[in-house]
Amino acid sequence: MKSIMSFTDISVEDFYPLLSRAEKLKALIKSDKCPDVLNGKVVGLLFEKPSTRTRTSFETAAFRLGADPLYMAGAELQLSRGEPIKDTARVLGGYLDAIVARVYSHDTVLQLSRHSGLPTINGLSDLEHPTQLVSDMLTIMEVKGRIEGLNVSYIGDGNNVANSLLLACATGGANATIACPKGYEPNASILANAKRIGSKTGSKIRILNDPHEAAHHADVLYTDVWVSMGQESETRKKMKVFKGYQINGELIRAAKKDVSVMHCLPAHRGLEITEEALEGKHSIAWQQAENKVYGAAAILEMSMNNNSRKRK
Repeated sequence: MKSIMSFTDISVEDFYPLLSRAEKLKALIKSDKCPDVLNGKVVGLLFEKPSTRTRTSFETAAFRLGADPLYMAGAELQLSRGEPIKDTARVLGGYLDAIVARVYSHDTVLQLSRHSGLPTINGLSDLEHPTQLVSDMLTIMEVKGRIEGLNVSYIGDGNNVANSLLLACATGGANATIACPKGYEPNASILANAKRIGSKTGSKIRILNDPHEAAHHADVLYTDVWVSMGQESETRKKMKVFKGYQINGELIRAAKKDVSVMHCLPAHRGLEITEEALEGKHSIAWQQAENKVYGAAAILEMSMNNNSRKRK
């Protein structure tokens, strides 16, 4: 049984085997030969936040592997009426075989794991989005043929995706650069952890304020929304602060000629990325989105592999 609450829960030793398994599962799913290795299992999807890709990819992955996904909207649970997370977790621990949680507070994921006794997968919290980065790393490996030694530059807010990107690049041996306005840097503890991991894998980590400097020699340009869910009150302020932190034609030309452009979606065209950049020849955003299914499948299989309980 293995919970994945942070990308640090995927070790350097597990990193490439996990991506290879995702690649294998992609081929099996596309050829309609996917093994039902999770037959009889029930995967609960507890989502406090709206979702298109994360919810659909995990539901699809569970189906493909033979499990039954059970969607639980936070607003429809007793959590919305004040039930403690630990109480909900204990009950779910008696019903389910795994939990995928998309929540506002990272502490919610930690409590779900601690009190349910189930493999718990962080489908997004305010601190990290580790499952997104599994599919992202799979996409980079497919497009570039490798991860180790590549220069991955993220332009924008040092948010949950940026945090997990630092850890993922460090784990895989890629160089990671985050370009963000002052005051919007990634989490300091995660940054320190990424540098520690990188010292062993050869990954170099940089935090800059100049997006053009970050784009120089980049193999991959990555961005995300400027205003994350739950931060809507900061919209007006961020529209001013992040002006200039946009992936556009100028920034693409500053990178390597074969640079790939990534966005975890949903995208706000004209803000963090232009229409030209998202729909242009350098964009791999749609391959990145599709790969969420295969990343989710590999994560579910790895997390639930040692959980032998079957539904009666």
